[in-house]
Amino acid sequence: LRDNRIELVRASWHELSISVSDVSLSDEGQYTCSLFTMPVKTSKAFLTVLGVPEKPQITGFTSPVMEGERMQLTCKTSGSKPAADIRWFKNDKEVKDVQYLKEEDANRKTFTVSSTLDFLADRSDDGAVVSCRVDHESLNSTPQIAMQVLEIHYTPLVKIISSNSWPEEGQTIILTCESKGKPVPEPVLWTKDGGELPDPERMVVNGRVLSISFLNKTDNGTYRCEAKNPIGRNSTEYVLIVHDVFNTLLPTTVIPSLTTATVTTTVALTASTTTSATATSIGDPNALAGQTGPDHALIGGIVAVVVFVTLCSIILLGRYLARHKGTYLTNEAKGAEDAPDADTAIINAEGSQVNAEEKKEYFI
Repeated sequence: LRDNRIELVRASWHELSISVSDVSLSDEGQYTCSLFTMPVKTSKAFLTVLGVPEKPQITGFTSPVMEGERMQLTCKTSGSKPAADIRWFKNDKEVKDVQYLKEEDANRKTFTVSSTLDFLADRSDDGAVVSCRVDHESLNSTPQIAMQVLEIHYTPLVKIISSNSWPEEGQTIILTCESKGKPVPEPVLWTKDGGELPDPERMVVNGRVLSISFLNKTDNGTYRCEAKNPIGRNSTEYVLIVHDVFNTLLPTTVIPSLTTATVTTTVALTASTTTSATATSIGDPNALAGQTGPDHALIGGIVAVVVFVTLCSIILLGRYLARHKGTYLTNEAKGAEDAPDADTAIINAEGSQVNAEEKKEYFI
């Protein structure tokens, strides 16, 4: 061996050692050590030289990429022996569906390896890190990596968020239009039912926020938020329905009676029913728990019953007086004044005594 890269390290009767610096692929082959005895003894060993792959490179990326376009990224490395292995990752998640190609170099000892990643650009890929990793036994478990950050342009994504899920008359509602796109969308456009906002004094637009104060039924309708950027435009709608104010208070119950007087009472949360009147009650929200007041419904019912009984008595007495039939004289009564007996009285009565005292008889 005559080469300046080869040095004698140790020489003795028992050992002969050499070192080879700056190893190249040409150093690969069979090495023989000979002991000149009679006969000559030899020992052989085969040296394998690994080809270290070059640092990989990613090609095929042009920035920016529009959403929906097809992307083809190629990772290539040369000089590996044996052929290196290439793996793709997107945000540290391995991508399996790739194409792999291996070619021999001109020296017919090393290989050039390439791999292609083919996919459709999506807005979710914007900002994603795509990496190509080369694994080879010569790299001592330290792979070589090439990275590419994706930039995807896409139309705005629009969403309306309401501050009130049950808007009522007199309240204020705030509608926020969230728009996300790349490039960043321009200021949004608010419309109502396909036209401009009808009441700018109450309907105030501040950036992406629409605030409507003192709501009323005329505000009902469809509100549209539209956002656009150089890629395109998008919009979404919100249907506003203004509800009546919910009133938890009920009017005072009036209990009619059979007399000319009107009894007005406010009763507790329970309802009481009598034979002459019905009371609807309202609970006092300010009353302390555990306190009970007088039962006004019961008192009102008793008063009504008393009045009813009194009226019935008056009606019966009137009917009694109306059924009086007047007075008349019987024949016996007409002659009873001067007659000693009944027969004589009847005879005298037939004589039509005019001045006889009348006797009264009533029919009940």
